[in-house]
Amino acid sequence: MPLTTRLATFDDIPVLQQLIALSVRGLSTDYNTPGQIESAIKYIFGIDTQLIIDGTYYVAQMDETIVGCGGWSKRNTLYGGDQHKTAEDPLLDPELDAARIRAFFVHPDWARQGIGRHIMEVCENAAQSNGFKSFQLGATLPGVPLYQAMGYQPVEHIEQLMPNGEILPIVKMYKVLQ
Repeated sequence: MPLTTRLATFDDIPVLQQLIALSVRGLSTDYNTPGQIESAIKYIFGIDTQLIIDGTYYVAQMDETIVGCGGWSKRNTLYGGDQHKTAEDPLLDPELDAARIRAFFVHPDWARQGIGRHIMEVCENAAQSNGFKSFQLGATLPGVPLYQAMGYQPVEHIEQLMPNGEILPIVKMYKVLQ
């Protein structure tokens, strides 16, 4: 079955929300506590609809089955879905700022088969076509190995406090195009 990638639409949101929860619950257990996982799903992970509006969020499919998602952004927000945003999200200047790599999730049944890497390449190419020369992301611990393999370097460790007191470790990572 060939892997295809297309822009996400608002009609995809219910399936993507389910995929995100499955991905986090299935792939984070070696890195996060059950409390961190459930809190992150509730308070941080989800769809940032601005990415869909901007045409920078993608779904990966095997036949008609959505097996992964991820995007890039020309806006300031580094991570989090609509429920995590509290302020306006200004546009970045590609001459000065790094594009944001955002909201990557792969269904656990399809993990470690190149889907995340494929979506990452689509995103990096699209951001580069829009004038960006560097990339920044906020990685959860399960994603760090993929991002490091793709040339991202950790620059800061963040402890994201959630409203219920749980803390989610995030690694801020950066990559400059050669």
